[in-house]
Amino acid sequence: MGFYFTFAKTLEVSKFKRKFIDLLKIIFPSTGIELIIFLFFLVVYGYLGSYIAIHYKIIFDSRIPWDAYFSFDNKSIVMTGGSFERHPLSYYFFNWIRKLALLFADGKMDGNFRFALAWFSNIAVSLSIVQVFKYLKNIIQLPLFISVLLILFLGSFSTTILLSFTPENFTYTLLLLTLFNYYSAIKLRNEEKIPALALVFSGIGIGGFTITNIVKVFIPVAFEKDVFKNWKKFGNAAFRIILTCVCFILLYLNRIDFKYENIFNKTNEQYEKFSNVNTTPIWDMILSYFFGGNVLFSNFITTNRNNMQGYEYKGLLMDVYSSWIPYVFIAVLLSLVFWSYFRNFKNKLAQILMISFLLDIIIHCVMRFGLHTSFIYGGHFVFVYPLLLGWLFQSYKNSPKILSSLMVIFCILFVYLMTNNYLRMHEFFWFLNTYY
Repeated sequence: MGFYFTFAKTLEVSKFKRKFIDLLKIIFPSTGIELIIFLFFLVVYGYLGSYIAIHYKIIFDSRIPWDAYFSFDNKSIVMTGGSFERHPLSYYFFNWIRKLALLFADGKMDGNFRFALAWFSNIAVSLSIVQVFKYLKNIIQLPLFISVLLILFLGSFSTTILLSFTPENFTYTLLLLTLFNYYSAIKLRNEEKIPALALVFSGIGIGGFTITNIVKVFIPVAFEKDVFKNWKKFGNAAFRIILTCVCFILLYLNRIDFKYENIFNKTNEQYEKFSNVNTTPIWDMILSYFFGGNVLFSNFITTNRNNMQGYEYKGLLMDVYSSWIPYVFIAVLLSLVFWSYFRNFKNKLAQILMISFLLDIIIHCVMRFGLHTSFIYGGHFVFVYPLLLGWLFQSYKNSPKILSSLMVIFCILFVYLMTNNYLRMHEFFWFLNTYY
């Protein structure tokens, strides 16, 4: 009897160890090419972030509470995790981020502190790009050359460039969402259900950084095999979703000492504040800020700010596009994305990506929440662009002429993107040199 007990226990430990190793292989680079990609972006973004952190104060300055550049609330996020009604559990995460950065900086909020914050962001964004590459290579099964082009395209987006040195919720949301999309795609491809524990941790992590994103965790569950045809499977799916919601709600209420009325008051206040800006036509904000600003830098505006305590500083914002070329760029990119969606309409993995994207479109474009600054929310959805482009290329793998045409269009977009964003970053550094 003792032998069988020991044998069973050994098997259980071995099974847990194998699952843990498999999880590490999903999160971190697990092949030579993945390691090369990770190190490449780590070096490129690391150089950018390190230079900004060492030579300028803009990443973190205790006198600047918000909006030093592109409406990011660096100090607020680092010190408190952000407002509890939108970022309910990020307080705990950023407590550790701040403590680790202070440990590196010997307790001082100086250049070393900024350096540590920038590198935490750099690692998160670089790992996010690795997740997208894994999805392209292992799920869509694109040729290596196309997969590399697509992640270089993603790596040149305004969002990924900015988040690579910015201590923000969106930085880590990008990592968690790309990781969960890849993980859930593996499960669905193998016709497996997403385990309850994985769903709970994903819901708490992703929803804890930005509450509306918790819905995205439940989307893949709806595409599990026969979930709406088998009552047992439907009940199991419902149980996992309810369990995730209960765990999240209890942690959320504990965060605010169970004063749930504050949630509704603050939510209404934030919605009124961030949805009633009419200085720019809605169609232009949708194209220039929501669809465009996360990919292609637009013109910059310098603004006058103060911290309500007598300290005045300069802020940098994006303006709408001033030329017809960026509008054409965004129109072509969106055409390719929606072409991919309709081309892969019966593909449940493509459906999951688009439904997730549509959720952000509803929140920001239809409900107009934060539409005027929606260029900062790219961490919630920019990875959808290369993934849906990947599905588009895959769908025409047996049509060489169409695939060649698509590649020509994509390469033109890629060249313009890199040129535009490189020049705009020069303007960003002019701003840093002048004021920070």
